[in-house]
Order: sequence, then C-alpha cells, then structure tokens
Amino acid sequence: MNQKSIELAKDPDLAGSLVAIRRAALRARQLAASTNTELVVLRDGKCVHIKPSGEQKPR
Repeated sequence: MNQKSIELAKDPDLAGSLVAIRRAALRARQLAASTNTELVVLRDGKCVHIKPSGEQKPR
C-alpha cells in the first residue's frame, strides 16, 4: 500500500479530495444541527448515531 500523503498526488482531483471530504463532513454536521437530525458515523466498526448536541447512541 502507498504510504505517501494524498495531498502529494500528481492528479489534482485526487490531491484535493481530502479537503473536499472534510468540507462535506463539516457541511453535514451543520445541516444536522440546523435540522435537529442525527448523523450516522462509523466508529470502531460500528454504526453510531450522533445527535447534533454530541450525544452518541450505538446501533
């Protein structure tokens, strides 16, 4: 497996993908907070629902 940082990729789309993913995650958190909707994330191999207040409940 390649251990180089993705930001160093020759393909500009690939190099910018990590920034785009982080921006999308931030927007998802903002939207969840504004609509009082839970986020579903993967933590330690389990799906976890996170409320905008930061509470977690495993599912």
